[in-house]
Amino acid sequence: MRDAVELNKNLQLMISKDLTKEFKDSIKGLSGHLLAVGKMVDKEFPDQTLLQLKAVQAGLQKVTLMLLDEVYRKALAEKISFSWQNCPGDCGYEQNIELLRNLFPEIPLESVPEKLKEAARIEAHLRKKILQK
Repeated sequence: MRDAVELNKNLQLMISKDLTKEFKDSIKGLSGHLLAVGKMVDKEFPDQTLLQLKAVQAGLQKVTLMLLDEVYRKALAEKISFSWQNCPGDCGYEQNIELLRNLFPEIPLESVPEKLKEAARIEAHLRKKILQK
């Protein structure tokens, strides 16, 4: 249980200040758009409503990718870098770290959160070892 709490602390991610405004504006716009779609249901033809729902869906996909790419991928890169620099060659995670380093450019965005958890576990282990020295 203590490891899970430590892992969660390790994964606390923040949206950068420059991305926050763009992210909030996008969410606010999508929220307004979705409310308008709700009102359209009674007044418009179904094909127009479907078109608007597809626009909302595309907007949500864009915001999701923005978050995964700008926040999660950056955090993953930082954790891989820390682990690579702090594994002296006998830390027990050499293969995992090397695999993450080699796969990083090719990791699909939807897989980034899971890979981030793996990298966070390795980083937490290495940080414990560093503190013990």
